[in-house]
Amino acid sequence: MREPARLPRDLGRQEVNLGVNTWVWTSPLTDGDLEALAPRVAGWGFDVIEVPVEQPGDWDPVRAADLLASLGLRASVVLVMPPGRDLVASDTVRETQDYLRHCMDVAEIVGSPVIAGPAYSAVGRTWRMSARERAAAYAELRENLKPVIDHSEVRLAVEPLNRYETSLLNTVEQALEALPERAGLTLDIYHLNIEEKDPAAAVRLAAGRIAHVQVCGTDRGTPGQDRFDWPSFVGALREVSYGGPLVIESFTAHNQTIATAASIWRPLAPSQDALAVDGLAFLRTL
Repeated sequence: MREPARLPRDLGRQEVNLGVNTWVWTSPLTDGDLEALAPRVAGWGFDVIEVPVEQPGDWDPVRAADLLASLGLRASVVLVMPPGRDLVASDTVRETQDYLRHCMDVAEIVGSPVIAGPAYSAVGRTWRMSARERAAAYAELRENLKPVIDHSEVRLAVEPLNRYETSLLNTVEQALEALPERAGLTLDIYHLNIEEKDPAAAVRLAAGRIAHVQVCGTDRGTPGQDRFDWPSFVGALREVSYGGPLVIESFTAHNQTIATAASIWRPLAPSQDALAVDGLAFLRTL
């Protein structure tokens, strides 16, 4: 795999930190995986490495914090909502709150300002709701998020997902209606491209609430190798003074569990390294 040159950024623009999620290569993350991936990610020139907490104890946050500090990498933490983790219409609310608080504790240790992800319902859980039932579900969600938000200074950044992965929060408008004001938003290009008529307008609607942004091609592949209106989207982020990173989130087809969960049935790039490196090169041009 070639080592890319560190491309200069446009000095007339605000510098944006760029990151990549370890899901590009592996799931679940382990200490050994992180020790192998982090030096490569730093060497390619990324600023941030995004680390999922799939199950508490998969990897050691103290060990990770020391490793990332030695490499000059910052961390962002993503939460995971498999079947059984729900904050709405469920008997597992308390366990889910405990898990989210654990993610916040991990984020504090590794220095992540956010925990990002669909902190409301298991991915893939869908059900029909009348307007009245939806309003009740949003009220329940707000109530059940409060003890999580109160737990830490780490910001909860809630991610709307596309209609095939949830029926609860699909759009920025719905998220703003449903979430407590202290909760931030994670915007993911993959979901925005499916659900928002105008992703740049959705960014403007979310002004002041955007806490994290994940990027990829519209096929979940390499950013820039698609027809997405990247200049408009990034321009809107600048307009609303978003100061967080842009983190590449994609997945490997070689891991059975994650390939099935994310519907990755074929390779999305010549290699997973190429997806990250070429995506980084493109993002630096914006």
